[in-house]
Parts: sequence; structure tokens; C-alpha cells
Amino acid sequence: MKVTTDGVLLGAWTNSVNASSILDIGTGTGLVAIMLAQKSDAYIHAIEIEPHACRQAAENVKKSPWRERISIIHSSFQDYSRYSDNRYDLIVSNPPFFTNSLKTQHEGRNLARHNETLPPDELLRGVDRLLSPSGSFCVILPYIDSSLFLVDAAMHNLYCVRRTNVKANAGKKVTRVLMELCRERRKILENNLLIHESDGDYSEDFKMLAENYYLFL
Repeated sequence: MKVTTDGVLLGAWTNSVNASSILDIGTGTGLVAIMLAQKSDAYIHAIEIEPHACRQAAENVKKSPWRERISIIHSSFQDYSRYSDNRYDLIVSNPPFFTNSLKTQHEGRNLARHNETLPPDELLRGVDRLLSPSGSFCVILPYIDSSLFLVDAAMHNLYCVRRTNVKANAGKKVTRVLMELCRERRKILENNLLIHESDGDYSEDFKMLAENYYLFL
């Protein structure tokens, strides 16, 4: 639950250049919020339901150069979206996505990984309420969940405009999908991203995407 490849992918892939206000749903230890602060001038609200992760996020933000622009909020997204009057230019989420799978004895990890705490429809309903009319919503999901997620998103007037299909290794199937959704129907810009070459090294495309965040690239 520290630095995950999914989190790095989402933070590096998301276009935050024109955003002045950003919401990070399920920030964990603050990784994506800090990455977005690094490449934008936006003010960022980062929500986390799990208390220990929330404390870690606050500590990490405090030690970052962008602490004046990031606020950590201990709340469920359902409560926050119901009562907040804020509207955001950009919303991002690396949501919990395991359904009906075995849980661990670690409650914090269960909150982070299982979607009983934030089902897709409740995530989309809240995003619909908090996203500005011209805003974007960026999310990373398992490939197997992506098609149904887009069907649900359309019911909330959110449509995919950019998509990257992610493979962990050459010759493997697509495992993750990065998607940008907005309120306007447009032609989808779609491409593929390979993380590792067949020899195990990072691909050039991944290096270009993540070089500002991984010190060893």
C-alpha cells in the first residue's frame, strides 16, 4: 500500500496542466496527489477513509515541497460527495476493485482493495456531482471491469475520451486500463503501453512516462 505501479501509472498518465482544482479519491498514502502537485499548480483535496493511511498521507504531504497545495481529508467519498460544495476541474481515482475475492486479516488493506466500501455506481454518482462541467475524471481499472464501468459511466453522462491499455510484459494480455472521462462525447484517443520488455527491462514508453517519478529510470 506504499508506492504501487497502478498509482504511478495513474499519476504519471493523468493530464493536470489546465486544472486549478483536483480531487484524489482514495489517496492511500498520498502518492497520486503528490505526483499531480509536482506537475501542476492546482490545489488538491485528497480523500482517504482508512485512518492509518490518512495519517501516513498527511505525513508524506507535510514532507513534500507542495504541502501548501494539498489537503488530506479523512472521510468516505460517499459522505464527502454528499455534503461538499466544491467542484473540481480534475478528479482522479485508483479505486478498490476486488469483488467477492478472499480478504486478508488486515482491515486497512481490505478497505483499499475491495469495492464494498466504494462500489462503482457510488463512485460515479459522486464524480458526477463534484466534477465541473468542463472537467475530466481519470481512473485506472482492471481490464476485465472496464467495459461495464463505461456502461455505468454513461448513465451519469460521463464518456471516455482517452484510453491506454496496459500490459505488464510483452506477450501478456492487457491487465489494466487507464481512462479519461468527460461530459462530452468525443472520438476516443486510444493507445497501448507495455511496462516491461521480454528481457525484463522497463520499456522506453514506460520510462518516458514515469521518468520524473522513479529515481532509478
